[in-house]
Amino acid sequence: MDRTLTAFSGDYWIATGDEDEVRAALRAMGDDAQNILLFDDRTGRQVDIDLQVDAPPRGRGRPKMGVQAREITLLPRHWDWLAAQPRGASATLRQLVEDAVKASADKPSPRAAMDAAYHFLTAMAGDRPGYEAAIRALYARDKAAFEAAAEGWPGAIRSHGLALAEPAFSA
Repeated sequence: MDRTLTAFSGDYWIATGDEDEVRAALRAMGDDAQNILLFDDRTGRQVDIDLQVDAPPRGRGRPKMGVQAREITLLPRHWDWLAAQPRGASATLRQLVEDAVKASADKPSPRAAMDAAYHFLTAMAGDRPGYEAAIRALYARDKAAFEAAAEGWPGAIRSHGLALAEPAFSA
């Protein structure tokens, strides 16, 4: 699952897209891309990407998966069902977890949306008038109060914060 990034230069929105799209947009800016802040739209946190080096080509063979062995506890009927799966218990459990991750990624939880908006707004609007009232409204899920508190902010910051928070307001 590719993450979606949004780039800002000061108060101005620059680009939104997957990492490759944002990297291309920033490279096209040349030297003007020096004071850019990048945000992961899922978490609202600042991220860094390497604009200088392309990812090395993948070699042959199985990729390093970073598998961690841990213990889980299931009921006997669950173990019986897993044992009957053609791909084996571990592969079946990994697939079930991946399916759940993808399903939850399509619709972020209200809490995750609030936290993402909070992280973004703290970085981009933390020193602006109305910030504290906007954050209180965000966690109260009061869209009208949020919009009123953020009214004096630059449009790109207000719009992106509102877009990140929307799942919380519509829940």
